Amino acid sequence: MTTPDDAAPLAEDFECRFDFQPGWIDLTLRDGTKAEAKALATQVVNSLNPLALVIEKSAVFDDMVERAVDLNDDVPTLAAAYYTESGEALANLMVDSYGDEGVERPTREEVQPVLLEWANAEVAGDAQVAYLDLPAGPAVRVQAMLKVRRKFGFGRKLTEFIKYAVFPPGMKSLIVVTVTWEVIARTEEIAELADEAVQTLRISSLATGAGEASGHGDNE
Repeated sequence: MTTPDDAAPLAEDFECRFDFQPGWIDLTLRDGTKAEAKALATQVVNSLNPLALVIEKSAVFDDMVERAVDLNDDVPTLAAAYYTESGEALANLMVDSYGDEGVERPTREEVQPVLLEWANAEVAGDAQVAYLDLPAGPAVRVQAMLKVRRKFGFGRKLTEFIKYAVFPPGMKSLIVVTVTWEVIARTEEIAELADEAVQTLRISSLATGAGEASGHGDNE
């Protein structure tokens, strides 16, 4: 019998799209190269209002390039970041899909504890958990503080995250939207931005030929 450990990855093409509020920048890279990230950052930075910036345009550019490369390292379906008018990056957003051939998609209750697992961090304190009905499908939302191990293992830093596990109807894949940030003092604002963003998420299976996308995923 096939088990989750030896099952082949689920090959399910789909499209996902956000109608992002102003401030969110789509940083999804097709090839994941630094040259591609620089081209994207150049286009975005040139469109910013120079009178509103309190950070040098060159610093915003460098941050955007590095952030785009880092976010696309694991080839997510979609990557984005929220920048204020002043040029400050507040939060990262990533969309990933999960599933194995022949393995039934887990329930919201089964997924909930898995959403709190991190390879390089541990949850600090109690997590907030909510069950939602999003336009893209039923979902479970978890929010918590993280103690993230720093590079080379020296100390830990506090960050915060929200994960939304979405169960799109008519699909086998589990879609996970992850939002992370380090400016804890602005948690309420960022959580509201994240909740507003996922309300605009639309996911369409390419098998139906429906929908348009700014992000594309297949579990290959």
